[in-house]
This record gives sequence, structure tokens and C-alpha cells, in this order.
Amino acid sequence: MGFLHDDVVIMRQADKEGEPSIITVNCPDKTGLGCDLCRILLFFGLNIVRGDVSTDGKWCYIVFWVVCKPTTRWELLKKRLAAACPCCYSTSGISYYSSELQSSRPPDVFLLKLRCYDRKGLLHDVTQVLCSLEFSIEKVKVSTTPDGTVMDLFFITDTRELLHTKNRQEETYKALEDVMQDAIISFNVEKVGPEITACSQASPFLPPAITEDIFNIETSNELPSVSLTCNDICVTIDNSLSPAHTLVQIVCGEHKGLLYDIMRTLKDYNIQISYGRFYIKQGKKCEIDLFIMQADGKKIVDPRKQSALSSRLKMELLQPLRVAVVSRGPDTELLVANPVELSSKGRPLVFFDITLALKMLNTCIFSAEIGRHMIGDREWEVYRVLLDEGASLSVPRRKVEEEVWKRLMGWE
Repeated sequence: MGFLHDDVVIMRQADKEGEPSIITVNCPDKTGLGCDLCRILLFFGLNIVRGDVSTDGKWCYIVFWVVCKPTTRWELLKKRLAAACPCCYSTSGISYYSSELQSSRPPDVFLLKLRCYDRKGLLHDVTQVLCSLEFSIEKVKVSTTPDGTVMDLFFITDTRELLHTKNRQEETYKALEDVMQDAIISFNVEKVGPEITACSQASPFLPPAITEDIFNIETSNELPSVSLTCNDICVTIDNSLSPAHTLVQIVCGEHKGLLYDIMRTLKDYNIQISYGRFYIKQGKKCEIDLFIMQADGKKIVDPRKQSALSSRLKMELLQPLRVAVVSRGPDTELLVANPVELSSKGRPLVFFDITLALKMLNTCIFSAEIGRHMIGDREWEVYRVLLDEGASLSVPRRKVEEEVWKRLMGWE
């Protein structure tokens, strides 16, 4: 028999506003579980201020101390966290788990077509509604017509897997109508097959000019153009303190999704965490201790592997995303690149933060696209936002770049 989700995820909400709530996860272990849980917490807007994880390779116990928003949907969060944990069964008193029994079928993709009258902040308002309804935005094509109307094409997946139903579609329209009021001209949702999704995909390779604009840091020793980047990062790898594990110690500044960035890096390297501790000290300094081992159960003793892991962690913490504002002839384009995990999942709410930052700057969006591209040996989710010529002139490009970066890093 199995066990109830109530036993897998336990939540204790804070007594006072501003104090951390405690989330405990107790379930079978799997490589990358910490990454999956951190991604969900990031999607729900929770800030992890402390964390502890321990596992014997079969069963894990994870505790997160999180600062939440007053609007946090606790029951829904609990359901999503439990769904990310491997299934557990018991036969003759012996427990075992099988993550393969969980659904591995790719989610259905739907095309949401929305035609409406344009106004400042419109794209963010639509994005906010879709995120609140638990839709994942896979691709976007937004264009403004000369008559002042906007055609939004959102390729989305539904976490609740209900968008094929009339009730869910009506719920979506009502939520959009509440925010946009009389601005909606037409609305339509339809399921699309893989052939349509494939045709809608951008070229897997970006023009060299774009990759040079947003990835020049990887080929130079210069810091990003955004001066707010935290470059005070220390990564130490030690094999002397444990006979069975490699200790990775990280000291760095805080940013939104910090623990997720560390966990996704380790997941991509197929590295298992046996014990870990994370906390934020006064002054926004973060200290992380991780006792890790390779998939074969051995320590990381090869100096080349140690150096590669250390360099990758430093790079991911220095610039978890890439941001640049560049000229495209007479136009101004905002570029943001989001690394995609080997599991094909990416950092959540990036488009939400981009559109919010532009809305706060009172900058209009002429067109926007999201596409996945191969850059080097990695896949990236690239956001290309063409700014309105009139509005872009009123805000310096440097200001746009910095405000978008601060919003993505949670430094607003």
C-alpha cells in the first residue's frame, strides 16, 4: 500500500508576518529531487532563507524555511510538492518506490489566441493571469498592428490538465476579462498537435550577433554589463572531511532562486546530495555546505571534474540568466536567456518578471517572442522583446537592462 500525501509534505505556517514558515518533505529519494522542489517553491514566489537535506540514498528528509506572500495558496503548493516526490509502495512490510510509475507523458500543448486593444502593461497583465491559473508558457508570439490592436499567441500547458474542458476555458476567459475588461476583441483556445508545435518553434540556432551580445561573458574574464551582478563568490571542494563524500562549500550573495540554481547544476551533473545545509546570514550572505557523491556512489577525486564543477557553479551563481539590451538597426531589443535543465525544464516566471519590470518602467512592448535554442552544447530559453520606439527613447537602455536584471534577481 502507499502513504498519504499528508505524510509526504508537512507545512507549518509562520505565526507572524515576515517570519519564515517551515515546509518538511519526507519521501523516497531520487537524483534531482531538491531541484524539482526548489523550482516549485520559486514558482509560488517563496523565498528560501534556510534549508536542510539528508538522505541515505533511498529515503530523504528535507526541510525548507521560507518567507512567503500573504497570497500564498498553501493547499495547492502542498499538492504540487507532493506530486514531485517519487511514489512509494509497500509489499510484505518492505517499502520501495518507482518514479517511472508516475506519468511521464508530455503535457498537451494549447494555443491561446488573444486579440485585444493595446495599452501599457497589457502583456504583463495577461502573463500574470496565466501564471495565477497555473499555465506554463512554452512559447509566445506577440505583435502590435498599425491600428493599435495586439495579437497574442501563447503556447501553454496546463498544470491541472483541464484546459481541454469547457469549464477551464471559461475560467480562463473570465480571469482575463476581469483584468482587461473591454480590451478583449476575441479569445480562443485550441489544442495543437506536435506538428503545429514543431512548426511554431524558432530555429534551434541563434544568429551569431545575438549570442555574442548575451554570452560574451563565457569567452572573456569581464563582468556582465549590469554592475549589480554579485561577483563575490567562493566555491571550495574538499575531500578530507568525509571518507565517503566530497564536501562543496559555497559562500555568495543572495538572489532569487539561488538554491534552485545550485540544485539544477548538480542535477545536470547527475550528482547526489547526501547531506546539505543552506542559510542566509545577516548582510544577505549565503553559506551552503553540501556533502555529495557521483552517481556511482564515489567521491569526486578527479581534479578536472572538481575544476569543471567549481567553474560551472561559479558561472551559474554569477549569472544565472543573461540580460542585454541591444540595437537592431533603428530598433531596441531586450534579450534574456534562461538555461534549460537537461530534463527540459527551465526557471519559472522569467517572462512574468521581464514584463513586470518593463511595466514598472512605463515602457511599451512592440513585439515579443520566446524560443528554445542550442547555444554551444546547452539549450537555452531565449526571450526577445522589441521595445516600442517612442517609449524606449524615454528610458536609457542601461536603465532597462538593470531594472530587468534586478527584477529577475529579486533585488527590486
